[in-house]
Amino acid sequence: MGPLTGIKIIEIKGIGPGPYAGMLLADMGAEVTVVERSSTPGGISLPPDFDCNSRGKKSIALNLKTKEGIEALLKLVEQSDAIFEGFRPGVAERLGIGPEVCMARNPKIVYGRITGWGQTGPLAHAAGHDINYISITGSLAAIGREDSPVPPLNLIGDYAGGSHFLVMGMLAALLEAKTSGKGQIIDAAITDGSASLMSMFYSMDALGIWGPKRASNLLDGATHFYDVYKTLDGKFVSIGSIEPQFYAQLIEQLQLNPAEFSGQGNANEWPVLKEKIAAAFKTKTQAQWCDIMEGSDVCFAPVLDYREAVAHPHNIARKTYIEIAGQVQPAPAPRFSRTVSEVQFSPRKAGVDTQSVLADLGYGEDELRELNDLGVLS
Repeated sequence: MGPLTGIKIIEIKGIGPGPYAGMLLADMGAEVTVVERSSTPGGISLPPDFDCNSRGKKSIALNLKTKEGIEALLKLVEQSDAIFEGFRPGVAERLGIGPEVCMARNPKIVYGRITGWGQTGPLAHAAGHDINYISITGSLAAIGREDSPVPPLNLIGDYAGGSHFLVMGMLAALLEAKTSGKGQIIDAAITDGSASLMSMFYSMDALGIWGPKRASNLLDGATHFYDVYKTLDGKFVSIGSIEPQFYAQLIEQLQLNPAEFSGQGNANEWPVLKEKIAAAFKTKTQAQWCDIMEGSDVCFAPVLDYREAVAHPHNIARKTYIEIAGQVQPAPAPRFSRTVSEVQFSPRKAGVDTQSVLADLGYGEDELRELNDLGVLS
């Protein structure tokens, strides 16, 4: 039983950060009910019963373009603790399910809104995706090699800057509502979240130890002791030997001359020293380097793809990955010592829980048949 057991949350079906946020909440024990939309939300949309982001969630199908569908949703709001959506600003209000309407039916409801640009500002109504949102926060420009930024999947914006800030905000609001008896709106903009992730670098910039030029700083691949290197078999390893004691071990394990590598902090020497370390790593395979580095404090790890990661001994030992309905996927995180998170059930087909959820709201069999005939349950 996860720590959110007993908390009821409504997720209006969307794409990207919304479904992942719902999965995090469900993994922690919340009763998450997804309201499927009659039209696809677009973007990269997977079949619900094959999408691990849908695990542990109930699924109901409501036509939100009908007054009956809206009323059914608002009845669910009355019995829930939170609701979240990912529409462009103003869409939920036009549908009749905006914050004011929901809070009129349930003053304690926490209303989460996840968008790229936020609810206000010149770009609030503009189309966009993760790569655009992180572009205006300095995040994208900071990642990559000197000649070009590199799109970091949609991990920095959608998930780190979006889903996690939405979940954090909703949980904080749920906690506050227990004291105040009042809900509130969470404006979770991916731009705000990804900007927040850059906080440390603003501090380093103020101290003069970081600059905007990509691949010229301590943690962005400029140094010879914090980077990835290709091995003999064409694979890669990662090195993070920042501290002097770890750096000394790196030079020792590579069997290089310590006298040639004494200028760890001298940026002028980094390019030449990097070439020497790169040449050393190319003499052995990734697996051989793993054997050599095992037990050391070099700060070393092989660079694995997502399929290889499943078979890594550390991940196996910690049960970092699980299998549900034949599909391998990451296990719930983080881990709780007493109220253990778990996947409540495997992903379900869209709308499979419609009848049972509405019945729990007080709809009788005749009413459900009528709603179905009217095209509300679609």
